[in-house]
Amino acid sequence: MTGRTRLLVAGVGNIFLGDDAFGPEVLRALAARPLPREVRARDFGIRGMDLAYTLLDGYDTAVLVDAAPRGHRPGTLSLIEAEPPDGTHAGPPEAHGMDPARVLALAAHLGEGPLPRVLVLACEPERLPRSEDDIAPGLSAPVRGAVDRAVEALHTLVPVLLADPAATPLLGRPDESAPPHTAALPPPEPGAAQDRRVAPPAAHAPTGRARPPRAVS
Repeated sequence: MTGRTRLLVAGVGNIFLGDDAFGPEVLRALAARPLPREVRARDFGIRGMDLAYTLLDGYDTAVLVDAAPRGHRPGTLSLIEAEPPDGTHAGPPEAHGMDPARVLALAAHLGEGPLPRVLVLACEPERLPRSEDDIAPGLSAPVRGAVDRAVEALHTLVPVLLADPAATPLLGRPDESAPPHTAALPPPEPGAAQDRRVAPPAAHAPTGRARPPRAVS
């Protein structure tokens, strides 16, 4: 590998399940405002196996763009740092969905080396069907309004991460500028009032190596 930082931005989600389409919609919006050429930006949709193998391609950092219920106001953006997988979610990807925890566990199982650092740019959904029988294409108004903010956030985050893959970027809006939460994926159960603890920024392990998990009370 050369000394140049390798960064992946991956949209994930099912376009037929309401606000789960947030990730693909953000990647579509990036076509009009592309990221720097050295960044690979791709919509993976629900192709979990494809994403798992891509995570093994030698990236320093991967930013997954996804809808994730964390108990915030619909449309709120959060930057979450994923814990290294512990094997409990290992298994094949779902046929009609994308479970980031399962994808990370699968990538760890398939590869021999360390995974990249994984951040999740998450949007609080308003409408997130849990079954493929509840087909409801189209984003809710709050999540639709967050798409352009997510594009802005990526244009803020990416230069920071290219300069230093271990950096702890902040989101731009006052209500979205807390340091990344240290949290295992999948996220907490919907309905929680707020994240119970916000972990302070911590030094990242050497580029390309996973950081040991930190407990969340």
